[in-house]
Amino acid sequence: MLKLPAVMTHAVAVGCTQDLKKVVHAEAGPVVVTDASALREFDSSALAVLLACRREALALGKTLAVQGLPERLRQLAQLYGVAELMPAPA
Repeated sequence: MLKLPAVMTHAVAVGCTQDLKKVVHAEAGPVVVTDASALREFDSSALAVLLACRREALALGKTLAVQGLPERLRQLAQLYGVAELMPAPA
């Protein structure tokens, strides 16, 4: 399971993206579940990181599902028109 850190801002996004992509590669199943419940401090960079992980998963023939998305981040995703790209796990 991919676990997002408590802080996901522009200052840490690049390093986080690289680390999380490695986890996407290591996931054995067809669905990479991402736990966003630890996020406390974030900006729109968190969406960019999630979308990068989604692209990585798709390139590997997997899908990405996000659980525990904070309401404020969900609202940002809706504002940017990408909410449907980060579904909750089934």
